[in-house]
Amino acid sequence: MLIVKNLEKNFGKTKVLKNINLEINEKERVVIIGPSGCGKSTLLRCINQIEKPTKGQVLFEGIPLDDKKTDINKIRIKMGMVFQQFNLFPHLKVIDNIILAPVKLKLMSKEEAIKKGKTLLDKIGLAEKINNYPKELSGGQQQRVAIIRALMLDPDLLLFDEPTSALDPEMKQEVLELMKELGKSGLTMIVVTHEMQFVKEFATRVIFIDEGKIIEEGKPNDLFNHPKSLRLKEFLDNIK
Repeated sequence: MLIVKNLEKNFGKTKVLKNINLEINEKERVVIIGPSGCGKSTLLRCINQIEKPTKGQVLFEGIPLDDKKTDINKIRIKMGMVFQQFNLFPHLKVIDNIILAPVKLKLMSKEEAIKKGKTLLDKIGLAEKINNYPKELSGGQQQRVAIIRALMLDPDLLLFDEPTSALDPEMKQEVLELMKELGKSGLTMIVVTHEMQFVKEFATRVIFIDEGKIIEEGKPNDLFNHPKSLRLKEFLDNIK
């Protein structure tokens, strides 16, 4: 589904990502871990081309994203992203936030979008918040609405950039449980997070990045219980 080849990203003279090679298969739940500032979020932003890689290539469903002929906006319909901040429009009600993109992109009529939005909100227990404004929701509720907004476009791949970092512990759990449910449904997901217990329970594969390089990757049990690299062992010891 997704192939990253020899990807590098520099900010000025600082090399943030160094020769990243990665392949994501359909229905995988891949979690990227590593110390703060190691390049995890930058990698996600290069994958969906919010940041342009300095070198290398990203292919999504066989399409090279750096090709001038590629319509990146069409790609982003199938490659959704959920950010640390909820980024809901404060002047729009929940339902209007959710239906904005599919209606504006003419992917469905307003009536169809409202029907789908109501169904998704009902599934996550927020049906009664449909006419509320974002400021009337808790942080966990806002982030769940942001996830539903991304799901409205029926993405093939969903990227999560530390989606619970701005939430308190109780609200974090609401969002993490929703992500687990999405994983069970077969949605392909790439997640950047510091929530290690969640990683152990959720991931089909874990990638450890440090100083812009992939140091180690494998199944959660292997990485957490039998780390091969000294750097990963040090990282795990520091977060216990």
